[in-house]
Amino acid sequence: MDEKQKEENLKNLINGEWEKGNIVVATFEGLQCMPLEDFLNQPADGISYDLNRSEEIVWTFINDPKWVNDFAVAKTIRTLKERLDKANEKA
Repeated sequence: MDEKQKEENLKNLINGEWEKGNIVVATFEGLQCMPLEDFLNQPADGISYDLNRSEEIVWTFINDPKWVNDFAVAKTIRTLKERLDKANEKA
């Protein structure tokens, strides 16, 4: 299987899982599918870690200009999760 076909298969997997309400994340063990709702119910540290976007991980890629946006993503995830948790407490 060539690289283009592998990329297409990966896109199909990710889109297919999304249609089922799942997300796909890359872990040390390989790709992992999980329900989005379950994923969002974990603490911000878990979300950022699973997405390889925790601040500690992002700092290790400081030589890649993309790290700036990844750091912003980490902070955004943390802030949105805090807001979500607060809204759920009030409900």
